[in-house]
Amino acid sequence: MTPAVGTSSLSILPLARIATLSLALGASVLAGCDESRSAVNDAAKPPEVGVVTLATQPLALSTELSGRTSAYMVAQIRPQVGGIIQQRAFTEGALVKAGELLYQIDPASYRAAHASAKASVARAEATLNAARLKARRQAELLAIEAISKQDEEDAQASLQQAEADLASARAALATASIDLERTRITSPIGGRIEASSVTPGALVTANQETALTTVQQLDPIYVDIPQSSAEVLQLRKALAAGTLQSDADNAARIRLILEDDSVYPHEGKLQFSGVTVNTGTGAVTLRALVPNPERLLLPGMYVRARLEKGTDPAALLVPQQGIGRDNAGRPTALVVLADGKVEKRNVTVAEVVGQNWRVTGGLAAGEKVIVEGSTKVTPGQTVQAVAVDPRAAAGQATRGTPAKNAAAAD
Repeated sequence: MTPAVGTSSLSILPLARIATLSLALGASVLAGCDESRSAVNDAAKPPEVGVVTLATQPLALSTELSGRTSAYMVAQIRPQVGGIIQQRAFTEGALVKAGELLYQIDPASYRAAHASAKASVARAEATLNAARLKARRQAELLAIEAISKQDEEDAQASLQQAEADLASARAALATASIDLERTRITSPIGGRIEASSVTPGALVTANQETALTTVQQLDPIYVDIPQSSAEVLQLRKALAAGTLQSDADNAARIRLILEDDSVYPHEGKLQFSGVTVNTGTGAVTLRALVPNPERLLLPGMYVRARLEKGTDPAALLVPQQGIGRDNAGRPTALVVLADGKVEKRNVTVAEVVGQNWRVTGGLAAGEKVIVEGSTKVTPGQTVQAVAVDPRAAAGQATRGTPAKNAAAAD
């Protein structure tokens, strides 16, 4: 009996294992079917793209031009008489006024020359008085025929000679006075004075090539702005059309942006008159006049001149990431229509405003422009649009790859 029982136990165990394996296999098949159905559903689901819904807004329009500052007036100080420098009367780098003493040249020899010339004038005046009295007496004697006509003519000639001698002596005195005055070297303009090239005790000569120092007037100050002749024509047209803010002198009003991106507090004027086109480069240098009472602007500084062009009451701004380029370099945008399909649009862009393009054609308020996931879709494809914060989209545009940013800026 025992062998029979053992034989029955061995036949039951394989059957239990077979049932367990069958259940596990069935569960695996069912799971595989579910995964297949999920994959099919995912493939059929439209891809998601981030969109920005366009809206108009008032926008102050401006144009930025790059330039450098230059002094309003520059005076190189040179001596007009020779001598030894006795005194330097200014502090280097300080502000000086017009007519303020800068250097004193030893005046001793010039004072002596002035005194000699003054004495010559006195001598010539005495000679003239004597000649005048003699000529008067000779004329009276000739009237009573007490002298000959020749004597009276000689007296008149002596009088004229004395008058000429006096005029010459007075001219010499004026020259001596000028030379004496020029021993005091004064500033012809008011402004900031640079370092001195000489010290007291140095010998200088009249009209020497090396300047003693330089004075620059910095209030107001010039901003020189090189531009192409084509850009100057556009600015002139904008000024004539009234889209650039100007004053009564037909000068465009500007604001300066400094190197640290701060806005300069004083408004300037951009002049369009008296410009000449460089025949070699085709460039024109425009000149702006800007107040500089605090002397914050110094010659040679790099600045950006912002020209206000008025206000666009219904500006349409699109994040830079939403504007692409076709093979011909023309700006394009992908728009999600009401039925969820993607449409490619040729658009017209005016300029970059912050992190956006100002679009003037091809798009309208209320339309949805793709700013995320544009590389995953094609025109005519159905997509699922997901709203994106315009500010976040613009921030992503600035963080894009350099190649995309460069292409958008072309």
